[in-house]
Amino acid sequence: LRAALGEAGFEDVETHIQTGNVRFRTSLRSTEKVRAALEQAMAADRGFAVPVCLFSAAELVEVYDDAQRFAVDLADESSTGQYVALLQGSAAPESATAFESREVPGEHVRVGRRGVHLLLSKSFHEARTGNDTVEKVFGPATTRNLTVLTKLVEKWSA
Repeated sequence: LRAALGEAGFEDVETHIQTGNVRFRTSLRSTEKVRAALEQAMAADRGFAVPVCLFSAAELVEVYDDAQRFAVDLADESSTGQYVALLQGSAAPESATAFESREVPGEHVRVGRRGVHLLLSKSFHEARTGNDTVEKVFGPATTRNLTVLTKLVEKWSA
């Protein structure tokens, strides 16, 4: 992935383990142009479309701060894991309200501007609120656990 993005003109490309998270520099200034260039480079390299959820360092910190706040709001003794679906775009307030009002036992959901936060008291693989459910409402998304999100912020937000 680093090589493919480097060949496409992205600079200082760095990845975080095998999570699909990438940090880079580019002379492109439009978010849409950057996203399109990333998607084109990955499609050429991988042979299939890869939707990109693009975040500035400040946006990533905002999602992390939301995760910390929501964890305090939603925590109970049965919580076993926290996940964040990182959204390609911003969540519409009316969609966020409707999504949060869903009642699924063992699944607590809060929606931020660029992330859908899920606190579980069951295994992630048993959850009904997965990435596919989020994408039906909010469009392309990619889910990370809080450990990965924390590492990304620690490494890349400075």
